[in-house]
Amino acid sequence: MILPDTMRYVSAPTAGGPDVMQIATGPLPTLRDDEILIKVQYAGVNRPDVQQRKGLYPPPPGASPVMGLEVAGEVVALGAQASGFFPGHKVTALCNGGGYADYVAVPAAQCLHWPEGYDARQAAALPENFFTVWANVFELGQLKPGESLLVHGGTSGIGLTAIQLARAFDCRVFATAGSDEKCRFLEQYGVTAINYKTQDFAAIIAEQTEGRGVNVILDMVGGPYAARNLKTLAKGGRLVMVGVMEGAKADGFDLRLVMVKNLTVTGSTMRPRSTAEKGALAQALKHKVWPLLGARKVEPVIDKVFELEDVAAAHALMEASTHIGKILLHVGG
Repeated sequence: MILPDTMRYVSAPTAGGPDVMQIATGPLPTLRDDEILIKVQYAGVNRPDVQQRKGLYPPPPGASPVMGLEVAGEVVALGAQASGFFPGHKVTALCNGGGYADYVAVPAAQCLHWPEGYDARQAAALPENFFTVWANVFELGQLKPGESLLVHGGTSGIGLTAIQLARAFDCRVFATAGSDEKCRFLEQYGVTAINYKTQDFAAIIAEQTEGRGVNVILDMVGGPYAARNLKTLAKGGRLVMVGVMEGAKADGFDLRLVMVKNLTVTGSTMRPRSTAEKGALAQALKHKVWPLLGARKVEPVIDKVFELEDVAAAHALMEASTHIGKILLHVGG
């Protein structure tokens, strides 16, 4: 395949609001030996992209400075030691950066074929959410069939992924959201939805579990929920942090509860993980989750798709937090 010399990508020359982003032209990525080159059809928009644009989340050493942590598209070239894929294969990928572009280089280990029956739009909505949820809820949080889960931010992409996977594994699920409309949307998944603006999640869960609490909490809110999270966990419960949208400092965090209830407080970020770690997650998803996606027992929820040129509007929607599910960029194809 003959590749062009240049490509479009989203540039953010200075830190700031959505309007600092602009479409630029530059050379295609240089492939490392373990990477594949993907012609991007769709790219996902995620909160780490917003933080990077603001100058608050710089890319790790060696990663592309271009935003974009997940894509779907077609393999067009292979590094000297890349394996498992060939030109023409349709893949979805967890990128280390560079997804807001016509072409992106990604370690082959971080790529997966599209689930059966999926197109590029659906496949692009998978990597960031499913890698994150599997790593945190099912590996760190050790959620098991028959246990209970509380998801904060239930209508986010991560939240909806966690809810659907937990339900697929026969878990009882509670979820918080910021409006009655969002709560009604969540109820279709068989969850107990709680409007955090008008209801106390800790009190409702205590009542509905007869004081036992839940086994696992997935939290992206942070400080303001810390004390109530500990109270809401059952004995042996696990609190898993994947974000601190409302602050990293926790008031009223009673460490005695951690000891008395034998609790685990943990969490992680995805981007700094090694290729080997991300590759292991990809293989777990391939064997345990991709069949669920192919059977439509679990499906990504897509709120809105923007053209690449409208990336500022996509970021504005993300920051407004009015969306339900994924925000995507249509790049090409």
